[in-house]
This record gives sequence, structure tokens and C-alpha cells, in this order.
Amino acid sequence: MDRELTGVIPPVLAAFDQKGNFDEKAQREIISFLIDKVQGFYPCGTYGSGPLMSEDERKREAEIIIDEVNGRVPVIMHVGGASTRSVVELARHAEKTGATAVAAVPPIYYCFGEDEVARHFEALVNAVSIPVFVYNNPKTTGVSISPNFLARLASLGVKGVKDSSFSIMTFYSFLWSVDRSDFVSVIGTEALILPAVAMGAHASVSGLANAIPEPVVELFNTVKDGNLEAARPMQRRVSRMRDIMHYAPTLPMIQGILRARGVNAGYPRLPYILPAESIIKKAINELEKMGITF
Repeated sequence: MDRELTGVIPPVLAAFDQKGNFDEKAQREIISFLIDKVQGFYPCGTYGSGPLMSEDERKREAEIIIDEVNGRVPVIMHVGGASTRSVVELARHAEKTGATAVAAVPPIYYCFGEDEVARHFEALVNAVSIPVFVYNNPKTTGVSISPNFLARLASLGVKGVKDSSFSIMTFYSFLWSVDRSDFVSVIGTEALILPAVAMGAHASVSGLANAIPEPVVELFNTVKDGNLEAARPMQRRVSRMRDIMHYAPTLPMIQGILRARGVNAGYPRLPYILPAESIIKKAINELEKMGITF
């Protein structure tokens, strides 16, 4: 990679208008709000509504985000889906558009076995010259990447893993199964930054950082600097903020909090809707008690 991939990387939201169409202006505003606060972006994943978008919409979102970022931080485009052909097409477009890397969940829906998943990632690796990450998200895909299988994918050319298993032991096993200096291991939640970064995680893809990046970045940097005593209360604070975001489905909740912070974040796409105003106000009140300003 041209630059080190490290720090806090939001799985940036996709912005839509009230009719459900991609909202370019709102998308740019989200990036503008975050660009000087975070260390990268991970679009078109779970928070980025990738599974709710067409291939053409995902390409357009990649173009808008990469253009707005303008090389200031890395962009890892998530290109995962069910079809190898579609995933390869999205990856080639991401590379052409200027993405730093691409990531993909295992091919979804059909519960493929390891041989099929290996063929899928081998095709993806062979299709682009930028790094390819595997995104381990067993809850949403029904496919769990084992440590031994991760080592197999690494031998095929996969350059990193984003782990959203929410199991610190799974993440540790990933660290130990691919012990290479050029392999990038990313923890897929702010809830495990302290134990993950202390053991060698390069970055955190943090949903909370979409709306409240400041304490997440502070936590990451404190752990990275080795000050674990100071990091412990920071981790508790960040985890409590994460809990508050679960007062409603987290994707539209993050969108509501961004709007409360003065960001035109657009709207979620159906079947998601914005949470009730009473729930957003409750969350704001709790966050204000914790020192977050609106």
C-alpha cells in the first residue's frame, strides 16, 4: 500500500434522499465532516448499505467518496456480494476510481464451502493490483472464516482481514495464523479496540466513529501509545456510547445522531427508517452527559 493503513476507519454511511435515491450532496457532507477526524473510510459495507444498493449505485458511491476524499486518507471499498463476476467488476471499478484497497465478505446467501470461497477470493486477487481484504462477518453472511482458512487465503494473495466476529479470541487467532509483516489485521468494532490494538491490530473499523469519531480516535491512539492504564476508562466510555447507539437499529441511529450534530447525512434506505425523535433525543441526552456536544 502507498501509505500505512492504521487508526480509526468508519464504515461510512451511504446517504439517500427521502425517495430512496443516492444523495451525492449529503454523501459529500458526511465525508467533509469526518475527513480531518479519522484515518480512512470503508464504504459500501454493512453501515454503507452495500447490500441495499445496485451495482451501478455502488460504483457511483465509490466515485463520489473517492473524489471527495481526494487522496487525503485511504479508502477501502467493500465490494462483497453473492456473485464472483459482480464482485470482480466492482473491484476493478474501485481500483480504476482510485481506491487504496478492496474488501469483500465471502460470497453470500448460498453458504459456500471453503473451496468455493477460496476460488472467489483467488479470482478477486487476480483481477486487481491493489490489496484485497477478506471481511469476516459470520452473523450476516452465514460463513465463518477459520484461522487456518485465513492462512490459506493469505497464501492466495489476500493482504488483510477485517474481523467482525466480535470474538477477541477469534481475532487473536487471526493474528497468530498469519504472522507476516505485510498482512493487515483490522478489528471490526470499537468495542474491542483496547485488547485488539494492544495485541497488534493495525486499525479499527468503527461504526460509532461515523457520528462520534473523537473519543474512538483518542482511545485508539492511547492504546497504540502503550498507555493501557489511561485507555481502560476510555474503552468503557466508548463502549457505553456504543450501547446508546443500540437504542434503535444502529445504521439509522447513527444517521440521526449525525443530523443532530449538524451534518446533512441524508436518510437511510427502506426498509430502514430514521428512529423516532424521542429515541434520538434520549440518545442525545445520554451522550451530552458524557461530554459530547451537539
